Parts: sequence; structure tokens; C-alpha cells
Amino acid sequence: MSTTQSSTVFVIDDDEAARLSVCALATSMHVSAEAFASVGEFLAQFDPNRPGCIVADVRMPGASGVDLLQMLGERGARMPVIIVTAFADTPLTVRAMKGGAVTFLEKPCSEHELWDAIREALARDSADRAARENRRQIQERLAKLTADERQVLDMLVEGKPNKLIAKELDVSLRTVESRRHNVFLKTGTSTVAELVRFVIQAQD
Repeated sequence: MSTTQSSTVFVIDDDEAARLSVCALATSMHVSAEAFASVGEFLAQFDPNRPGCIVADVRMPGASGVDLLQMLGERGARMPVIIVTAFADTPLTVRAMKGGAVTFLEKPCSEHELWDAIREALARDSADRAARENRRQIQERLAKLTADERQVLDMLVEGKPNKLIAKELDVSLRTVESRRHNVFLKTGTSTVAELVRFVIQAQD
């Protein structure tokens, strides 16, 4: 599937058999996998630029899988995390989901159930990275606007017509039209509606 071609499933579990099992499942679905015995071992080599998802156990020496959610949040990392545990309880489940876990699975879970969770997590990661790249490109285009052009853009987004913009900026109508033309040219938009969507996407 297209969302998994360059992705990796990062498996964190102190149980070697469990690690190997999840890695084998990912490999059978043509997705690369890497295994780690602890959260600390994983974080020592963690690169947020690598696409993928994390499958983490809860009870491990040192930091738990739920602790990992908080640690990733503190780093500003948004990689999807699937929590698995043989010791599920309601407070733990709530904490994991509030921490941003994609899902919370109880051991032993079926291969079908685990793969569905992995597939969802990889798709979410792919969509999130695409959205961030789109936002970056939009922000680059906006950065090319001069201060005067940015003023016109902001007023266009507010729904103000050219004549009112000219009056409020105390410039000629022709000047506003010229700046408006440059705004559309540099942002790659052709209508005010497109421009509004463009600005909204830059802020998402």
C-alpha cells in the first residue's frame, strides 16, 4: 500500500518474543520494522523526520509506553503511537488516549487487529506529513510578499474591496490593483476565495 512504502514500524517491548512477533507481522505486510527493548533505547536514535509509527508496550523497565507519549509531546514529535499491554485498566486506557495514542490494544491481540491499527497509524502519519509539507510550502510563498502586499492580502481576506483598501491605506486604486495582482501571482491563487483558503491552510 502506498502509505507504507517508505515507512517503518518501531517496536518497543522488553519481551523479545513480542518484539519479534510484531516485526514479523510488519515484514509480512512489506513494511520495514525495527525493534527496541526500552523507551530509552528508542529515544537515543529517534529521528522525527523518518516516517512511520510506534508500537509500544506499557510495562517495561524505566519509562513505559504511556510515558513515551508524553516524552514525544515534549519534543514536539507527532509520530502515531499504538499502545499494547497485557495489564489494561480503565485509568491507563484513558491516560493513553488522552496522551494521543492511536489506539490501545490488549495482549494477546490478533494479527488482524494489530495490522489494522498499524495501517491506520501509518496512514495518519503519511497524511500528517503531507499536510505539514503543504503548510511549509504555503508559508514560503507568503514569505515572498512585501510588507505592502501583505497588507493588501490581509484586507482582501477580510473581504474589503479595492476602493476601501485604497482609502484605508491612503494609496491610489491602481497601486492596490498592482499589489493585489502580485499577491495572486506569488501565492498561486486566482480568486479571493482561493486566497482565503490559502491563508487558512498556512495557519492549520
